[in-house]
Formats: sequence, C-alpha cells, structure tokens
Amino acid sequence: MHSSNHLSRHAQQVLTVAQGKAHLQGPGSDPSIARSWLRCLKDYHLDPAQVMAPTVLEHGRLLESRERLKDVLQIAGTEMNHLHQQLSGAGHAVLLTDARGVILNCITAPSERKIFEHAGLWLGADWSEAREGTNGIGTCLVERQSLTIHQGEHFRGRHTGLTCSASPVFDPHGELLAVLDVSSARQDMSRQSQFHTMALVNLSAKMIESCYFLRYFENQWLLRFHLQAESVGLFSEGLLAFDGEGRICAVNQSALNLLGHVRGGLLGQPVEHFFDCSLDELLSRASINASASWPLRTRDGRRLFALLRGQPQPVSPPVRQAPIVVVQPKTTGICLGDEGLQNDFRRASRVFERDVPLLINGETGSGKEAFAKAVHQGSARSDKTFVALNCAAIPESLIESELFGYRGGSFTGARKEGMRGKLQQADGGTLFLDEIGDMPLALQTRLLRVLEDRLVVPIGGEPQSVNVRIISATHRDLLERVRDGRFREDLYYRLNGLEIALPALRERSDKSQLLDFLLLEEAGGQQVTLDEAARQALLGYEWPGNVRQLRNVLRTLAALCENGRIGLEDLPPLIRQSRTAPVGEPAAEAQERPLDDAERVALLAALEQQRWHMTHTAEQLGVSRNTLYRKLRKHGIAR
Repeated sequence: MHSSNHLSRHAQQVLTVAQGKAHLQGPGSDPSIARSWLRCLKDYHLDPAQVMAPTVLEHGRLLESRERLKDVLQIAGTEMNHLHQQLSGAGHAVLLTDARGVILNCITAPSERKIFEHAGLWLGADWSEAREGTNGIGTCLVERQSLTIHQGEHFRGRHTGLTCSASPVFDPHGELLAVLDVSSARQDMSRQSQFHTMALVNLSAKMIESCYFLRYFENQWLLRFHLQAESVGLFSEGLLAFDGEGRICAVNQSALNLLGHVRGGLLGQPVEHFFDCSLDELLSRASINASASWPLRTRDGRRLFALLRGQPQPVSPPVRQAPIVVVQPKTTGICLGDEGLQNDFRRASRVFERDVPLLINGETGSGKEAFAKAVHQGSARSDKTFVALNCAAIPESLIESELFGYRGGSFTGARKEGMRGKLQQADGGTLFLDEIGDMPLALQTRLLRVLEDRLVVPIGGEPQSVNVRIISATHRDLLERVRDGRFREDLYYRLNGLEIALPALRERSDKSQLLDFLLLEEAGGQQVTLDEAARQALLGYEWPGNVRQLRNVLRTLAALCENGRIGLEDLPPLIRQSRTAPVGEPAAEAQERPLDDAERVALLAALEQQRWHMTHTAEQLGVSRNTLYRKLRKHGIAR
C-alpha cells in the first residue's frame, strides 16, 4: 500500500507537468506521458492522489463481452500462454482487454494471482484511461500504438508499482479490436528491461491479428504476400481478402505498407488493378491449404511472393501428387499407422458407440483432440456437433457459465436471452473436455451430477435433459490429483470408462508414415519431396512438442520450399544438429554406469509387466508420468 507521502509527491509531480513546468528528466519529459496526464486532469477530472478500487463489470456483462470476442479469445488464449512462458520468470501477468479497456482474460502464475488482483488487475476491471488514468492498456487505446508505462509514469499514485507494456490488436477493417498487455508488479523492473518484453508483446499482438484475419475471411479468397518468399506465412505478411467477383473486402496494415496504398484506395476495388495478372490467372493458383508461395508482380513492377487460399479454379489439368498409403479411418484427418494406436482407436470407437466415456491421456501436443474428433467422426454421431472446451484456458470464475450456461435475467447484467452452455451446445453430439485435470473442484461435483442424471441446470434456470457423450483428456496424472484431493475420485472413475494412453511421437512406430501424411496436408496439394538426409534427421529428432511441433515445422518447410525439394540444409538448426541415440539402444553414459544399467533393466521390466501402459507403469514405480518419460528418453527406450 502506498503511503500518503508517496501519493502527495506523485500528485505534485503530475501537477507540475500539467502547469508546463516539466523538467528534462522524469516521467513528464515524455510527450506521450505528458499528453495523457493532461487528458486525465482536464478531460477526465481525475485526482492522481485518490485511492479507489477499480470499476469491475458485473458477471453477466463480462460474459456478454467475452461472447462478443469469443473468436479473439480463443485465438489469443494459446498465444497468451506462450507469451507467459517466454517471459520466463515470476512477476508477470498477460492480459487481453476489449476495445473499451475491460480485462477479458488474464494469465498469471496461480501463486501470484492475489498480487495482481491487489493491484486492480481483475477479470472485468475497466482500465480505460478515463477510469484509471495513464496506464498501459488505457493509454494504448487512446494513442492506438504500442507503448510502455513504467511505474511513476502512471497517473494514479496507487499504480506506480506497476510496469505495463501494451500493444493494440486491430480487426481486418482497421478498427481497434483488443489490447494485449503484459504487466509486472516487481519493484526492480527498469524501463530498459521492458524493451524485450515490448517486442514480444508486439509480436504476439500481430500473431493474434493475423490469425483473426484468417479466420474472419475463411470463406473468402485470401491472398497472402511478402517481399521475401520465406516471410509468407509469418506475422509480417500482407493479407488481402476479396470476394467471388474479385473485389477487395479487407486488407491488413502490412498489405497497405507493401502495396503503398491507403485502405480507402483499395476497398471495393478489383484485385486485378493492383497485381500484374488476370483474376482467372490468380484463381488458378489457389489451394485450400495453400502453403507454397509463387512470384507475383504488382502493377508498378515490384516483385512479391504470394499464395492464395481458396478452392482452386484450374485453367489446365493440375499436377497430382502420388498418394501416400496411410491406414486411417474415414474423414478423421489423423494418421493411424502405429499398430498400437490402431488398436486403441478400434477399442475407443467400439466403447464410444455404447456410450462409455473415454479418458485420453498423453503429453501436450500428442494429438488428444484430433484422436477424440476422429472417434466422433467415425461414430454414428458424425453428423452431430463436436464441441471442445479447454478447462485450462478459461478463467475459473467463468468456466461454470461456459459449461452450464445461464437463464436470461438470472443475475445482474445477464443477457436477456441467456446463454447456452457447452453441454447444451453438444446435445445429440460429443463434448470434448480438454485438460479435465484443471477443472475446479466445485464444477467437478456439478459435472458428475450431469453425467449421472443426464440433466443440465443452467445458472438460474430449470433442469434440462441432454443427450451427450463425453470424451475427456489430460496431460496430468489424474490419480495423483485424486490422492492430493484436487480431483474427485468418483468423477475420475465416471470419466474413465476406457483410458487411452496416446504415445508420444518419439514412441510411435509410424513416424515415417506420419511424416508423409502431415507433409501432404501442409503442402496443400503442391509436389514436395524430402531428401533422404532431411527425412532421417526429422525421424531421428525427439520432438518434445510431439505431433503439434512436427506439423508446425513441416508447415514452415513447405511454405519456404520453392523448388519442390526439402534438403537437410533447410531444416531448423536444432533438428539438423540433433544427435539422438538409436531407438532401443542405451545412451553411452548408461553403458558406462552399472546403476544406470540397473535402472534401465528395471524400467523395461515394469513396462513389459504393465504392457507399456505409461500411467500404470509410473504408479508401479512410484514416479510421475513426466519423470517416467524423462527416464525413458535418458535410456533411449521406445516402444
């Protein structure tokens, strides 16, 4: 808590700047800070010394705001988690607000949540400049540009313990959509240390912008282009959407910069006016999963590299790539060349048709949602809805409304028409509960009741019957959480009708088939081949990020491939330089150490005894699944 002396000194500094007596040093020497302080005094009539709690939206209005930006929140969730990990260290909160400055999502370490709530960073809190004075979020909204507000640069004295770096997120039409912010409450945070943070926030904001643009125009023609071929597909690329008549619907700022036009000069104009090719020629280059770029000249002769997403309109017979034979169920979009995985899929499909809940266990990125979707698509419910809910990505205070919904007018600020929860949306189909291990205990009780009674009770509403099948997934050890009291034992056994332990990518016997399968998908119909040296390097890498990491690497390789060939030199250095032990052979150090030899023998014996069921093996050995996987990697043990 700030002392009254500190508040008085800070207020005096603000008033000095407002009176035009700013010194060359200090917060007021920055023109953007001085402008903001003047706005706070003259336009908003705020008192820098006043201590007051933040204005927080009522629960219903917060849900309504989140519903309006649900696509943005879904896209931003992954990027925000990734940004929080990149900041590597305690003391950071990653926030996303709407265009009014209301906080809609907040990622923090659980142990630090109270610190940031004490600082006023609540879900639903209004951090507009008019409410909270000069701050990263509110001032970013006014200035419409990235900025850092460091400690004493805040208008209100109570906020001078914060350092905030914020970047605007614009929609495809150039309107302000959201603000991405990283805030720190650490007192040792220097302004210079924020340069790296600001760069990461900028990059993440651009990624969210681009992903939102791609989703917003997923049913339109979408041209992606850049000056360098290797930059097509990255956040700095130009994005241009046009309709079936070839008229431009929207462009992002990078496209305006690359074409040298203002937005008003492009919108509604034929795309042919700006590129040196006819509309038919352009459409003939289209691909549904476009990933390989080709040269494209502007009308003024500048060369770009581009790709076009959309249904191909061939002017000549297309070049067809030789099909790759992969054992897989119909329309699943997954590769099931691994014999154990095939068997697991058959077992899962059989029990799913009998309404037996599935629990999928596996490392992050191993394909749990893809497996669940494949089971759904291969079932009699394939024509019904598949609804996914990530229990770890939704703030704890909102997950109840997301899962169960609420009746209109059930609480202050609730939408008049109410909101259907995920369970009701999945009625007749399948609900996939990802990261079920992170579901709050109170909701576990309610979910158990739904599974037993087949009735959903929305907040403030009456019971409604639902016909839904449940598939849940986790990368955590649920039995360990049951022992710790963080997961209900009865719910665990209710969800675990059949447990499927998905193998990590390094354990799969169909890595070669999977590699070809994913490359074919990511190449988007283009002819792309792998040199043998590149193939062996990709197959030999351990892939800590599993299938998700492999897919991302192949997507990048396909996008950068210009001559239809991917060589060893094209691979990322980490993969190119990696040297892993051959499968089934112990590492060199293990061969030299008797204790390591004994550990390896014990691991193999336990695995055989438990038929390579990782969860059961970990329980038998008295270690966590993560520890078990680390030991398997150490000894070069794979199934």
